[in-house]
Amino acid sequence: MNRARTLVPGLVLAALLAGLATPFGTALPMVGVPVVALGAGAVAGMALRRNPVASTVFDPGLDIARQRLLGVAIVLLGLGLPLGSVMAVGRETAVVLLATLLIGGVAAFIVGRMLAVDRESATLIAVGTTICGASAIAAATAVLRPDKQRVAYALGTIFIFNVTAVLVYPPLGRALGLSQEAFGLWAGTAINDTSSVLAAGVIFGAGAAQFAVIVKMVRSLAIIPLCIGLHLGRRHITEDRDTPEASLRRAVPLFVILFVAASVLAGLDIIPSAMTAPLAATSSWLIAVVLAAIGTSLSLARLRTAGVRPLILGGVLGAILGSSSLAMMYLTGWC
Repeated sequence: MNRARTLVPGLVLAALLAGLATPFGTALPMVGVPVVALGAGAVAGMALRRNPVASTVFDPGLDIARQRLLGVAIVLLGLGLPLGSVMAVGRETAVVLLATLLIGGVAAFIVGRMLAVDRESATLIAVGTTICGASAIAAATAVLRPDKQRVAYALGTIFIFNVTAVLVYPPLGRALGLSQEAFGLWAGTAINDTSSVLAAGVIFGAGAAQFAVIVKMVRSLAIIPLCIGLHLGRRHITEDRDTPEASLRRAVPLFVILFVAASVLAGLDIIPSAMTAPLAATSSWLIAVVLAAIGTSLSLARLRTAGVRPLILGGVLGAILGSSSLAMMYLTGWC
């Protein structure tokens, strides 16, 4: 009971910050709830660090929010990814999607090495850029348990370029003469976070928004092989060299198995359609809670210590992803 009481203040704080971020982020789709939640957490974190007693009170709950709520949010995300309903779009866009993911992964490895970015930061920025922004970083964090400051820095880096993409992609798409579906494919394969994909699509047109979201759902399924690969290669990525080797029996984290099961359930129409929107909203809110908690660990002093190389990595990867997606679209006849 005493342990539970120590968690309440931090959990309530993260929930309140997420609650405040949701209406503001919804009203500002070019920014999005994730960015607002992370920023609100950063402001709260600065206030907490000025009062050591307050930090002691709130830290246990904030730590639990960062670590335990990630898997729950990802599983709920699976309930919005029915495997059957996205197969048609998946087949049509598979070449562009897979090629873009492959190019992004190779570029992340090469550019990360060239910039001498630490492995944890490079991995988090890479998965966030190539797969699905905050959700992919959350999934990778649940598997790798990296330093929380690096998680915050990776999220901040990803969101900076998400906002940039929302502002740049629609006018650039019009200048290139892209159709609604072509722009939706480009946004769905090259922009990181779902909220930013949707925002860019809405700016371009209703048809683009609908197609972009479906493409983004297919792209999000890469979370499954991502988590398996990260779990198997954990000791080569993290700096915790004392971690024992994982057995094959435990190679797949529980939340990944539940994520697959949730996707199957969504495809079988077992879940009432009336529950789809509430489940999606709950998943988004939990992600906001996690990001708010992570934001409290964000420190400008620590970011200065980390340097600009991770930020450069995120920018280079974003540019490579956008250009390679567009190139593959031209090669496959989408443009």
